[in-house]
Amino acid sequence: MSLFSTGCSAGSSSSAAKGSDAEPVAATSNALAPQLAVAAAPAGAGAPSAVAHPGGGSDGAPAPKAAKSALKVASFDQRSGRAVIAGPTGGGAAKKPKGIAPQPSKSGQPPQSAPGAQGAQPGGAEANSVAVGDVIASAPAPGAPSGLLAKVTKVLGTTDKGTEVNTAPATLDALLGDSEAKGSVPVDPSSVKVVPLLPGVKASWTKPDGIHVGPQGAKVPLGNLRLDVGASIPTPPGSPVKAEASAAGYVQLAPEVDFSYNGKGVGSTGGPGTASLALSGDWSSAWELKGQAVATTADKPIKLPFAKLHADPVIQVGPVPVVVNLDLTCYLQVDAEGKISVDVKQELKGDFKVGGSYSWGKGWTPISSSQMNATPVTATASAAGKVKATLGTEASVGLYGAVGVSANLAPYLRAEAEGTATASSNGSASASGKWAAYGGVDLTGALQAQLKIFGTPLFERRIPVDILHREWKLAGGEGTVSKAAKKR
Repeated sequence: MSLFSTGCSAGSSSSAAKGSDAEPVAATSNALAPQLAVAAAPAGAGAPSAVAHPGGGSDGAPAPKAAKSALKVASFDQRSGRAVIAGPTGGGAAKKPKGIAPQPSKSGQPPQSAPGAQGAQPGGAEANSVAVGDVIASAPAPGAPSGLLAKVTKVLGTTDKGTEVNTAPATLDALLGDSEAKGSVPVDPSSVKVVPLLPGVKASWTKPDGIHVGPQGAKVPLGNLRLDVGASIPTPPGSPVKAEASAAGYVQLAPEVDFSYNGKGVGSTGGPGTASLALSGDWSSAWELKGQAVATTADKPIKLPFAKLHADPVIQVGPVPVVVNLDLTCYLQVDAEGKISVDVKQELKGDFKVGGSYSWGKGWTPISSSQMNATPVTATASAAGKVKATLGTEASVGLYGAVGVSANLAPYLRAEAEGTATASSNGSASASGKWAAYGGVDLTGALQAQLKIFGTPLFERRIPVDILHREWKLAGGEGTVSKAAKKR
């Protein structure tokens, strides 16, 4: 920890004798970067925080100077950026920086810090004090439900709740410096808030002690979240035939957040050399489309969101709490053309990964991959027409409330049938046709400008994720039936 706070590496050496008053030797650009562990924040950690004080490496590169802190964000106003920072016991326990004396308030304004307050804590500050230039990272806190990553721009004074400060947005490189970190952290299903949007949606998961939460009969592996849904698909307005199709099944996923950072190799940019943020995990689903879909929805597909999910898992990157914001919307979408009766059921298992990767000199590039294996259970179709049913998930993942990656994972079933029939007055007739059912998956998305939160250069537009499309045939058939003319 002492090496971390001074910016030295284990391989650093100093000619100063032991016990001398010489300053520690800062790590050189050739020294190995500190390796930070990446793991889920400990359970019951409350609202962990880390603070980095002003000052960088001797060579101008960012130095690993963040440390765990007993300071807590007592309150935060997102509109003004004003925060109250409390000490370990709450209230006014947060000590004022040395040399700062609050001035009398003016007509209701909060106490102002004395001249010279800014920059009064360049190093060697008290553990429970806060000063201008400090960068604070906090887990979700009052007024900051998505966590807080901010730099103190002004110390306003003290209140009965702590030290009141003005803040501005900060970036992770100010905390992680020239360190390295890489790892994947599973999202605890019990921490995911599920909001059903349609009747009959049920969520389930299994606790580590083996206790099952949710509808009985749903076998859910540890670490997975399952959503069961059954929905009726209404006939589009104006259809010539009134009929309905139904879709029922489940979606089960085990989301993980992939995080990496390398502060070395930055050249003169002052940012990290590499970084990445991605959402990945296992996926399984089984659903059936059954009934009659009629008319056309090609211009306006029927889309039925059936559940919204949200979680704010905290990843502990060394001493720094990195708050990940995860939003998922599960939906059913149907496109139909003509009139077709179907009974198609499919089981699907696989994995997915979508996100962005940064390297100095190349900038941000998308990450997208998905491997799915399908098993057809039933597949039949009759009449003529086309229908496509998607049971998908729209996702967004970001840090500290800033969305960085958006994605749409859309496994689907589709069926099509076509046929012709002829008849004459002498009684002869013939009919021929063919049908086919397919399974597939589409993965799309985009990288957002908010990925600058890593401290990387800002790009001016959304970067689309490369479209991934795979399709496989489940079943099909064709044939001809004829009837001879009647004998006179």
